[in-house]
Amino acid sequence: MPELPEVETTLRGLIPHLLGRQVTQVLVRTPALRWPLPPHLAELLRGRTIRGLSRRAKYLLIAFDHGTMLLHLGMSGHLRMVSCTTPAGKHDHVDLQLSDGQQLRYHDPRRFGALLWIEQDPHSHPLLRQLGPEPFAPEMTGDYLYSLAQGRRATVKSFVMDQKVVVGVGNIYASEALFRAGIHPQRAAGRISKARFEDLAEAIREVLSAAIAAGGTTLRDFANAAGRPGYFSQQLRVYGRSGQPCPGCGAVLCQQRIAQRASYFCPRCQH
Repeated sequence: MPELPEVETTLRGLIPHLLGRQVTQVLVRTPALRWPLPPHLAELLRGRTIRGLSRRAKYLLIAFDHGTMLLHLGMSGHLRMVSCTTPAGKHDHVDLQLSDGQQLRYHDPRRFGALLWIEQDPHSHPLLRQLGPEPFAPEMTGDYLYSLAQGRRATVKSFVMDQKVVVGVGNIYASEALFRAGIHPQRAAGRISKARFEDLAEAIREVLSAAIAAGGTTLRDFANAAGRPGYFSQQLRVYGRSGQPCPGCGAVLCQQRIAQRASYFCPRCQH
């Protein structure tokens, strides 16, 4: 599933191709993804110029003068720039054709993604307004995590994956950040010290920064706007490595399900 680094990689790849371009046509082949698509999307966007592109959590926002298109890639979606003459495949659901002969193509085999139209401030939309801070925001500190964790019995892994606490820390990146911080993923969030939360906040930023620099993580489906995979999978220290030696101490890495997700950790380094 595309997480924050993959969505950020997609955003950076799209900006040079979309910003300032005029939409000449919109082709909708599938009327609904996770939710129904705007029924008059072609009429809304035809002849309009793209004024801005941004990301909030795992959502992409494409801004026009009269509203914002909000995109979520779901479990298996990706956005790619292709020529307007490129034939559509089975799972190519929406094309935004542009004035330069290119088009933005949304591909999603599982159709768990979303494409919505928002006329008001997009950050007031129900999907966005309850989200926690971005991991690189100044307020996302150890003090912040510690204060929110007080009295919580949930595991620290579930805590940092809660999008109301902090956005963008998906399953892969939670496992990697907790390893770097030396915190066992099953520890109760409310029983972790402020100093250790400082370490975890820094580890989250380090892991996500490295993943963005590597173009994201491709385990199955993800490809960026140019069709290339992400290479952070080559830097994973614990995720997917159960039964292999810990890169820190040599102990055998473990796998355990926590909150219905596969979790990887070192039983010696993490406590």
